[in-house]
Amino acid sequence: MWAMHAARLFGTAPVRFDGAVRVAMPMIAENQHVFPLTVDARALGTVQRIIVLADLNPIPVAVDFAPMALAPWLALRIKLDQRTPVRAAALGADGVWHVAGGWVDAAGGGCSAPPVSRARGDWAEHLGELRGAAFAHADGTRLKFTVRHPMDTGLVENIPAYNIEEITVRAGGRLLAQMAVQGSVAEDPVFSLLLQGPASAPFALRLRDSNGRVFAGDVPPPAGGH
Repeated sequence: MWAMHAARLFGTAPVRFDGAVRVAMPMIAENQHVFPLTVDARALGTVQRIIVLADLNPIPVAVDFAPMALAPWLALRIKLDQRTPVRAAALGADGVWHVAGGWVDAAGGGCSAPPVSRARGDWAEHLGELRGAAFAHADGTRLKFTVRHPMDTGLVENIPAYNIEEITVRAGGRLLAQMAVQGSVAEDPVFSLLLQGPASAPFALRLRDSNGRVFAGDVPPPAGGH
């Protein structure tokens, strides 16, 4: 599947498998509905986009992240439908897609089983609840946020596709980053992003889902801004 995905996603752009892109993830998925991974492409310098994909998922691409004013660093949780390569591709300033990843063993069914909130029947009561916090550490300011959302893939009988589609992050009126999101991201998505340096203004989050609903909120900077 890799050749097909590469042609569809990258066209005629050069692609290089490169250890400068670091993908930290377990090699065995303990829970195929919630598989954590972290992508760190800071060694490449300027990065225009980061795509996270699982080759053999029915929805291969999980996110297409444009770091813009943030570091090319991202942590998230995705679904896995079977044993598959999981990859991150970073588009550098050189116009080359730098790719890294590895095989992950998974029991399967992560994309084709109903989310927990659907099974409980309480998803509508908590839809769009947004929580976040910012933390200072040696690399800068880490922003972590989550939103309650079923992230339906459309692959479960009688449950149509319904997922967060777009996320934007601003601070002080400036657009810091944006992200296109697919249904292969885990239910109740959790994202961590990284601002290099101290934060001096609240992070303004705006999330839009595939039904056009918008969820927004502000995350204050760490106390003292550093």
